[in-house]
Amino acid sequence: MNLQLDGQGVIVFGAARGIGHAIASAFAAEGCRVFGFDRQQPTASSEIKFGDFVSGDVSEIGDVRRVADLAVDIQHVVFSVGVGSGVSGFPFWNLNPSDWTRVIEVNLLGAVNVAHVFAPKLADRRQGTFLFLASVAGQTGSQTDPPYSAAKAALINFMQCSARDLAPFGVRSNAISPGMVQSELTHSIWEASQTRLPESERRSFEAWSKEKLRRVSPLGRWQSAEECAAMAIFLASQHAKNITGQTINIDGGQVMHC
Repeated sequence: MNLQLDGQGVIVFGAARGIGHAIASAFAAEGCRVFGFDRQQPTASSEIKFGDFVSGDVSEIGDVRRVADLAVDIQHVVFSVGVGSGVSGFPFWNLNPSDWTRVIEVNLLGAVNVAHVFAPKLADRRQGTFLFLASVAGQTGSQTDPPYSAAKAALINFMQCSARDLAPFGVRSNAISPGMVQSELTHSIWEASQTRLPESERRSFEAWSKEKLRRVSPLGRWQSAEECAAMAIFLASQHAKNITGQTINIDGGQVMHC
């Protein structure tokens, strides 16, 4: 399938690791000019030739404006950022209200900052796409990390708001909702789940994840960053020109709306 993205400008927030890095790599492979933003620098093994890479914090709108000044002529904006609380729920009052603040600042308000900076630019050119990385947790009321779950649910709703506002300008906005992907975030969820257990009940990451996959995923297998990246570039292409306001689940069947 020819996605016809060659030469187009893309900026990926969260481009240094995980799903964001896989998305940046996929756009680069399509011949796009890719700009990156993350709190960390890419690893030495990264083969992406970024047009520019800025280290910053999405919750600081000044940092987002700084990269926008460098990343000119952008058609596609990808927000692939996510942090958890590091505290296990079951129930939610195991957390303190203060545990929510940073999670919402990054997962939701970070996306709002990015959209506020780039939406007028895409609207002016009357072309382009936004993509937000959500989570199945935002659709199921996950007890695992309630602040993360609520923030991702709010992100999905904000994506829909942006899709309605941008549609008259020919700009599309969608979300990808990954299920279980092996990532730093997944490892942090496992670690948080083990801290409150007696030593005799604690399980290795392999045992914990195998049981969780068996329980929540009909297909019973991990999802990959590369699968998310493949969907990301498809949604940016003209093959998806009538897709907006949608949350695409890549989750092995974990979330099914009947």
